[in-house]
Amino acid sequence: MIYSRAASGDAEALACVEHLDGEPLSFMTERAAVRLRELAGVAVVLPTTTRTIEQYRRIALPGGPFRYAVTSNGGNLLVDGEPDGAWRAAAGRDAAAGGAGLAEVRAELLRRIDDSWVLKFREADELFCYLVVNVAAMPAGFLADWDGWCRAHGWSASQQGRKIYAMPVAVCKSVAVAEVRRRLLDDGVLRPEAPLFAAGDGALDAELLASADFAVRPRHGELEELGWSSPNLVLTESRGADAGAEMVEWFHTGVRASAATAAKRLAG
Repeated sequence: MIYSRAASGDAEALACVEHLDGEPLSFMTERAAVRLRELAGVAVVLPTTTRTIEQYRRIALPGGPFRYAVTSNGGNLLVDGEPDGAWRAAAGRDAAAGGAGLAEVRAELLRRIDDSWVLKFREADELFCYLVVNVAAMPAGFLADWDGWCRAHGWSASQQGRKIYAMPVAVCKSVAVAEVRRRLLDDGVLRPEAPLFAAGDGALDAELLASADFAVRPRHGELEELGWSSPNLVLTESRGADAGAEMVEWFHTGVRASAATAAKRLAG
């Protein structure tokens, strides 16, 4: 949904939705911002991201604040902006039971990298780690070799632009989204037949997209490079920030169709 200014390409007028140290950092098209705010008035919008809690809190998404948000690739569930401690503890136990610990992964990763192509190494919410790299200088075959080691130890590796993530397989967005859906059903906010619409562009989004009733991805990013598809998936026509706006319109279309179907069911 949001893009750096460079990644926005030739998009229409932009609205800044994230600042870092007082400087503009991330943007949406103004059309996407307006339509996302409108969407929040007619549907449950659940921001879902690999960002840490701190990184997510920098964003001011139109239509917020939102009752729920999923951060840390599903490792954290925010309720009214605050982390659900029980959910985080369970995610930590699942990650520990599924393979190598973060300390072992960190040690193995640090053994494989050097400053000639790695700009930053970061641990995130004591759950996973990632690199910021000079893509042009990255050794050929690094990602495939690193992913091979990770998968043998209950983790996976994924590249999104300049970032390379190492993530426990047990920590995934789809599980956290399913938990939010369960809570919304229990609270009577959702009807049992209400469909789930999802959007994403990276390999860490694939499981969520596949589990949704309807999914969309842009014609850029990791999933585009992998040629990833699913029977429930549609693609945008545009790229960059314009694709973000297109996906918001796609959500609107889906919500209207869902409401029309429900109205017919009641009338019948």
